[in-house]
Amino acid sequence: MIEALFEYTFLRNAVVSSLIASIVCGIIGTIIVEKKLVSMSGGIAHTSFGGIGLGYLLGFEPIIGGLIFAVIAALSISKIRRETKTKSDTLIGMFWAVGMALGILFISMASGYQPDMTSYLFGDILTVSTTYIKIMFVLGLFIVFIISAAFNYWKAYLFDEEYLKVMGVDVVKLEYLLFILISLSIVILIKVAGIILAIALLTIPPAISKLFTKDLKKIMVLSIIFGIILSFSGLYISYTFNIPSGSTIILVAVTVFLFTSFVKRKIN
Repeated sequence: MIEALFEYTFLRNAVVSSLIASIVCGIIGTIIVEKKLVSMSGGIAHTSFGGIGLGYLLGFEPIIGGLIFAVIAALSISKIRRETKTKSDTLIGMFWAVGMALGILFISMASGYQPDMTSYLFGDILTVSTTYIKIMFVLGLFIVFIISAAFNYWKAYLFDEEYLKVMGVDVVKLEYLLFILISLSIVILIKVAGIILAIALLTIPPAISKLFTKDLKKIMVLSIIFGIILSFSGLYISYTFNIPSGSTIILVAVTVFLFTSFVKRKIN
């Protein structure tokens, strides 16, 4: 595979995209796990399918549609929850179902050949284009900048919101910003792991990292490292045995998590 990496563009793109995805997952995934926003993130991911379907229907880049739907869903769930006191799980379930339903409806209404949506649902890292790499890079750079530039604020948001309020920080706007960052992360992961599996890639590396440390910054760094190792391992296995890349990466990640948890319990 090493030789093929320098020979084939699709393999180079796969490696670069998995690297970007690992960095994003390490940072945003840690926040999602610490803030207990896993269900929220899953709802955002599935809602984005409606935007992908709309892209096919209207003839524009499906990923852009997915991003728009993801951001709208994230901000809407947060706003409706705050204003109506409706439980988050209820809203997430509604947006989840509506997004998937709209995606299927829009695709069925699109003229011409019906597209294969497998890569969007389950990921296919070997089909990542150079254009998509550029989109991933810009979004990933933005996410890293926003988190690193205000790291102490994010840390306080995770563990002591009241302190932020006393300091005069608008926690609601910070939450909106976080949900937008989660939406961007989902878009980055769609081609790597797919809508259905993206949430696993966001949560498993941080879960493994938390077995070794409780420090937020160290968890993020370890999550990035584990993400890279797991993504590269899954990519190598999928390429070698010609099996779906997204599913392989997730299965490798889950196996490593279970093995690490077992060993950790035995040692302790």
